[in-house]
Amino acid sequence: MKVLLVAPHPFFQERGTPIAVKLIIDTLCEYGHKVDLLTYHEGSDIMADGLRLYRIPKPLFANNIPIGFSWKKVVADIYLSFYLVWLVIKNEYHVIHAVEESIFPAALLNKIARKKLIYDMDSSLADQLLEKWESLYRYQKFLDGFEGWAVRKAEIVIPVCKSLADKVRTYDPDKKIFVLEDIGFESNSDSKEDIRQKLNINGLIALYVGNLEHYQGIDLMLESIAKVNSRVPYSVAVIGGKENDIFKYTEKTKVLGISDKIYFIGPRSLKDLPGYLSQADLLLSPRLKGKNTPMKLYSYLISGKPVLATKIESHTQVIDDTCSKLVNPDPESFANGFQELIENEDLRKKIGEAGKSLAKKNYSLESYKLKLKNIYDQLN
Repeated sequence: MKVLLVAPHPFFQERGTPIAVKLIIDTLCEYGHKVDLLTYHEGSDIMADGLRLYRIPKPLFANNIPIGFSWKKVVADIYLSFYLVWLVIKNEYHVIHAVEESIFPAALLNKIARKKLIYDMDSSLADQLLEKWESLYRYQKFLDGFEGWAVRKAEIVIPVCKSLADKVRTYDPDKKIFVLEDIGFESNSDSKEDIRQKLNINGLIALYVGNLEHYQGIDLMLESIAKVNSRVPYSVAVIGGKENDIFKYTEKTKVLGISDKIYFIGPRSLKDLPGYLSQADLLLSPRLKGKNTPMKLYSYLISGKPVLATKIESHTQVIDDTCSKLVNPDPESFANGFQELIENEDLRKKIGEAGKSLAKKNYSLESYKLKLKNIYDQLN
C-alpha cells in the first residue's frame, strides 16, 4: 500500500516519538509498503527503500521546537496541516497514518479524501494539556470530547500502552484498537565507551538514561541518593540532558553533598545505549507522573539488568515486583529500594533475568514487526 505517514515533530531526533516513527518507517518499508513521510523542517534525514521525505517550509520564529506542547509546535502544526492537504490532493494514498495531534487535520480532511485512517496515539493530547496547565481542568469535557471525536473518525487506533487503550475504549468501545508498545534495543556491537574507566569509578554503577525534565524525577533521585546509608561502594551515572539542566543538577548535588557520587556524562547516541546498559549494575527510572510507559524501560528490561522504578501507572502497566523493584515516588522509598538492590546481589540477578525474559517475549523488535504487520493486514 501507499502510506502517508504524518509525524508532527522534529525528525529524526534521538528521542521518544521520533524513534517510534523511524521504527514504523523501517518496518513498513521492509514489508514492501511505500511510505511518504510528512514532518517538521527540523531533524536529520534518513534513508529507506520505499521512503520519500517531505518537510514543511521553515516557519517564522519556530526554530528548536522543544518536547511537549508549545506555541512553536502550534505554528509548525498549522504549516503541517496545509502541507497535508497538498500531498493528499497531489498523490494517491491508500492509508493516512496520523501520529499524535496530526489526527485532527487528517480526520477533517478525510471527510472528503475517504482514505483508510490510522490514529497513532503516542500520548493523550487532552492529558498533556491538563498536566501542563491545571487551570484547563474546567474544560476537560471539551478536550476529551475533541479527542474522542478523532478516535471515532479513525478506522484503527494504535495506542502505545494499555492505559491509552483503556481511554480510547471510553470514547468508542467498538473501535479497532491495537496496542503497539515500544521495543527494547539490543546491539551486537562490542564498541562502547567504558564508563568505569572514563570516570575512574570503583564499586557498583547505577545508571539513569533520559532527559532531565522535572517529570522524570531527577530531583527525587538525587534527594534519595542523599539518604542512602550503605557500606557498599557505588556511583550513579546520568546519560542525557541539556547543558543548562546538567549545570542545574550538578549544583544541586553539591548542595546535597553527593557530588562525589553522581556523574553527568551528557547525551549519547541511541545505537550505543545497549553498550552503556550492559556496564550498569542497576538501572533507574524515578519518573514522578504520567501514564505513557517511557521508551527506555523496554531497553532497561531487555538488558537483563535490575530496574528500580517508581510505582506509577506508566511503569506498572508493564512491570511488577517479579521483574523489577517498584517503590513509591518519594525520596525515602526510592532510597530504601536503591539500598536494598545495591546490598543484595541475588535480588539484582533474579529480577534482572525476569525482566529480560519479559522483554524478549513481548517487546523485542521481532515482536514489534509482527504486531505492526497484523495492524496493516486489517486494512486489506
